[in-house]
Amino acid sequence: MTTLDRLATEKYILLTTFRKDGRAVPTPVWAVRDGDALVVWTVASSGKVKRIRRSGDVTVAPCDVRGRPHGPTVPGYAALADAAGTRRVRGLIKEKYRVLGRLTLLGSRLRRGEEGTIGIRVTLKD
Repeated sequence: MTTLDRLATEKYILLTTFRKDGRAVPTPVWAVRDGDALVVWTVASSGKVKRIRRSGDVTVAPCDVRGRPHGPTVPGYAALADAAGTRRVRGLIKEKYRVLGRLTLLGSRLRRGEEGTIGIRVTLKD
């Protein structure tokens, strides 16, 4: 089983982005495999999106809902998805997370609208 396969089976991964001064900012997120990468869905105005726009360097690790890692950290590169890519990520989240995923996506769409969230594609560097 590859690192990508192991991370894709996790309920949460710890996505760590980096500030300009190099400080790490870890965030537990849902992730789904999409071909040769992991995809993540988040609020478009979040700090992690701003940090990824500046630099796509990230690390990922399996974790629990509180962000406590329970496996090795792997370096990766994150890129923001366009509107079509974000729709694809939403569909993948619905498939993997079933009812909870659908409810979360619906609540987010009602609060923020379609453009209020964005997909992130994470390619591992291992």
